[in-house]
Amino acid sequence: MQIEVKKEVKVKQGIYRRFFKRPMDFILSLMAIFVLIPVLIIVGLLIKVKLGSPVLFKQKRPGFNEKIFTMYKFRTMTDGKAENGDLLPDSIRLTEFGKILRATSLDELPELFNILKGDMSIVGPRPLLVQYLDLYNDHQKRRHEVRPGLSGHAQVNGRNAISWEDKFNLDIEYVDNISFIEDWEIIFKTIKKVFVKEGISSGSSVTMEPFRGSKAEH
Repeated sequence: MQIEVKKEVKVKQGIYRRFFKRPMDFILSLMAIFVLIPVLIIVGLLIKVKLGSPVLFKQKRPGFNEKIFTMYKFRTMTDGKAENGDLLPDSIRLTEFGKILRATSLDELPELFNILKGDMSIVGPRPLLVQYLDLYNDHQKRRHEVRPGLSGHAQVNGRNAISWEDKFNLDIEYVDNISFIEDWEIIFKTIKKVFVKEGISSGSSVTMEPFRGSKAEH
């Protein structure tokens, strides 16, 4: 009986993942963009005044099946450079205004257009840097079995305040248990996290320390 129930759950999860998740992403992102147009315009203008151009931060990220796409975010840092031409540390380039954008997650809003295009999902593992692809073990690579998300299981359970290992384990837990109910639980928890402002920084960095690979293989 228990095995049959588990199989039924897996079938329902598969149906949701295959036929309903993408249409839900498209509809929700389109509605959010329409509602948030005034916010997008105001934030863009403020960034133009306070940080200059470009207003958007664009970066290549790996998505579903490790396909590379261009992710959009609002810019939060200056282009300050040292005498040798290298960019200054994040802690110096991240302005007070930028900190506010990150604390309120307003910098993430342009990713709604990535969701609309199909590069991302409302919920899924966060898209990380391309250079991390060669550092993942087989277990960690499974995070690319689904579209990356605007928010995810790891983001509502620690965000940048937890270790890379814990973050990846949460990502794979989501991949293995993806469902309509799980997605909406994460969406509501994300909204709560935005107001509480938890886990924005790691314990020793204004963002998150670079991933340098894992010692343990799964």
